[in-house]
Amino acid sequence: MSVKTTPHPVKKRFRLFQGILPLRPSTISNDMIAGIVLAALGIPEVMGYTKITGTPIATGLYTLILPALVFAVFGSSRHLVVAADSATAAILAAGLSGLAPLGSSQYLALAELVAILVAGLLLVARLFRLGFLADFLSRTVLIGFLTGVGIQVAIAQLAGLLDIKSGGSNPIQQIISAIAGLPHANPLAIAISVAVLMTIKLFERFLPKFPGALLAVVVAIITSWMFNFASRGITVVGTVPSGLPSFGLPTVSLSEIPQVLGIAFSCCIVIIAQSAATSRAYAFRYGESFQENVDLEGLAVANLAAGLTGTFVVNGSPTKTEIVDTAGGRSQIAQLSTVVVVLIVILFLTQPISYLPNAVLAAIVFSIGLKLIDIKGMLAIFKTHLEEFYLAVITAATVVFVGVKEGIVLAIMLSLILHVRHSYRPHSAIIIPGENKFWQPIPVQMGTVSAPGLIIYRFSRDLFYANASFFSEEIQSLVKNALPPVQWFILEARAITQIDYSASQTVCDVVKELSIQNVTFVVSGLSPEVKAQFDRDGLTDLISANRFFYHLEDALAAFHEVIHD
Repeated sequence: MSVKTTPHPVKKRFRLFQGILPLRPSTISNDMIAGIVLAALGIPEVMGYTKITGTPIATGLYTLILPALVFAVFGSSRHLVVAADSATAAILAAGLSGLAPLGSSQYLALAELVAILVAGLLLVARLFRLGFLADFLSRTVLIGFLTGVGIQVAIAQLAGLLDIKSGGSNPIQQIISAIAGLPHANPLAIAISVAVLMTIKLFERFLPKFPGALLAVVVAIITSWMFNFASRGITVVGTVPSGLPSFGLPTVSLSEIPQVLGIAFSCCIVIIAQSAATSRAYAFRYGESFQENVDLEGLAVANLAAGLTGTFVVNGSPTKTEIVDTAGGRSQIAQLSTVVVVLIVILFLTQPISYLPNAVLAAIVFSIGLKLIDIKGMLAIFKTHLEEFYLAVITAATVVFVGVKEGIVLAIMLSLILHVRHSYRPHSAIIIPGENKFWQPIPVQMGTVSAPGLIIYRFSRDLFYANASFFSEEIQSLVKNALPPVQWFILEARAITQIDYSASQTVCDVVKELSIQNVTFVVSGLSPEVKAQFDRDGLTDLISANRFFYHLEDALAAFHEVIHD
């Protein structure tokens, strides 16, 4: 089954509800049940994310109202769940911590501003069809980045698990502070944290479809109310405002925009990469169309809605999307059902939430952080691609010890370096006759020839300025070390789809140098586009038109004809 990706869709009439239409009556009831399941599992999560962002607990619930609603209207994916997300929450908290006091009205206003700026950046990405940029954040460094985020998130909750005040902003200080505060921690708070973590783990192990985190929250609220945990030294959430979120622009000055623009850019990159990867995976699974640039519209409007309704950045969530899929959801009707449930909670059930111990939220976020630490993925990279493993480790370490924003910048840079490195030192091969007279590639070794007087050389990447010297040096070394001397050198060029000016001039130099050594330079398998580029750069005249062959067999026939003559 293949996914019908449309990175550059043809122009057509703008259409809403692509994640819902066409309606499938047979799946509507399953979608609604999946939405209720998502609410049961997602509500504790989004409340926990406010422990990361440093915003009021109600802001977590707000991410599951209007942002989720508008993505269902404007997005193209039938599966992607848009709400609060741990990675963007960590980027936001790391960036804003030095700009305003945690939890203050100014801090919340800046968080709303970041969401609005993210919406603007996503809209720019949509207008210029930049959804493909997601492909430049390699899976290797993305695993390292999310692992680093998970470590940072988990360490940041150590003080919360003990119900003591955190003593630092970086992981080392937080660990030292937690160890130092352990003798002074409330034993009841520790017991609550352990009970919640055990509940979540046991249900994940034995009843993965049951909302263990929700059960822990409900039991903790009832127990806190019955035994008055607040009077026993346990800090609780406190008053949670009921009613719909207010709608309006954040109270900020224009001078504050440059201060948070970098945070917004980092969030934007993660959103594009993570959301596109998730949407693409589920579109592939169900053989559905996927338009990443249309999803950017939905994500932009969702973040605009977040910023205008008093909450923080939202993102396409892989974990919540998997929750809906596992529960049988097959369209955005599931997310609309979740919105209805969250509205009921925010309108009528905020009073019970006020009794919730903060240690419960810390335990939920701690477990989320542990899930982000992708040990299995890191080991898989280590076993198969050691160099890429080092890149993943460097990215994770940067996130933990330097910062999340710096980590995402490094992740992008390392992805690009990895791409350039593969192009700079591409796999090249010598084509030799194998069994049954079939030609087969072998790694380049000096002194190897395809046949007496002949070398067939395959270059497996586009030719550009960075790998042109490698191309030239390897060809000249092959010719120099060949025995018997080479008469024909055939470039098997099917993998070359583009050549820049610097590389074309290098090819000119190679042809001239081989000509001096009485070696005929021949090209086979060249695409019409690259052949046209050769014509424009004068390479056709230099090589001569009768030395270009579409099929390797034709080039070999011409070689044998020359040899026999």
